[in-house]
Amino acid sequence: MSESWLRILVVALLIGLVELMSRTGVIPLQVMIPPSQMVVELGWILASGEFANDIVLSFTNVAIAALLSVLIGFVAGLVIHSLPSLRDALEPLLASYYAIPTFVFYPIFITLFGVGSASIIAIAILLAVVSMITATLNGVDRIPRVLRKTAQVYRMPRLKTALLIELPAAAPYLFTGVKLSVAYAFIGVIASEFILSGAGIGYAIAYAYNNFENRHMYALMLLILVTVTIVNTALNHIDRRLQARRQR
Repeated sequence: MSESWLRILVVALLIGLVELMSRTGVIPLQVMIPPSQMVVELGWILASGEFANDIVLSFTNVAIAALLSVLIGFVAGLVIHSLPSLRDALEPLLASYYAIPTFVFYPIFITLFGVGSASIIAIAILLAVVSMITATLNGVDRIPRVLRKTAQVYRMPRLKTALLIELPAAAPYLFTGVKLSVAYAFIGVIASEFILSGAGIGYAIAYAYNNFENRHMYALMLLILVTVTIVNTALNHIDRRLQARRQR
């Protein structure tokens, strides 16, 4: 059995187990509804458009945060790599960055940007950008010297060398940073919406929880899980192709 089919089988068995436990009362309905009901409720939510604005807002914020994190992290990584003294000073801080609970800074972002999407995106960027910086440093470090020497032999301009030789060589490592940035952007946006927003999927889940609307809450949670799984699967497919090209 292939790895993909084995993964699908494990997930299917877990879902079936939760369905059985919910249907037989082992898990009370007040705690969790069966997965089949989550799917039905999610279908109704998407068809009715009741949470359409929240869904669009959250996914838009995720896309903006992920894009800005990748761009800022890539540029910052290149700058840090070009300044060895700065890199020596920052690398210990980058290594321990994720030990800092990013969300403790949310009062600062509220003061700077107010309550709303700007603060949420700022927190998500703060959470995601370092992964892209680290990936950029790692990728540039691993560009084979022979490629740069080849460019010098052919007298290629610096910009052309960067775009045609260095960037493709570093792409597999850079894409690892892209994957992590997207994942952290989802975490940052959805989590921030619980405390910083009056709209969005995170806010809708918190509202449903506080009002004992389990069907809405679990359907929206399922939407996030399905979306993240689809995005992650697509990114992993691209990543495997880049890694395969690197190993040739």
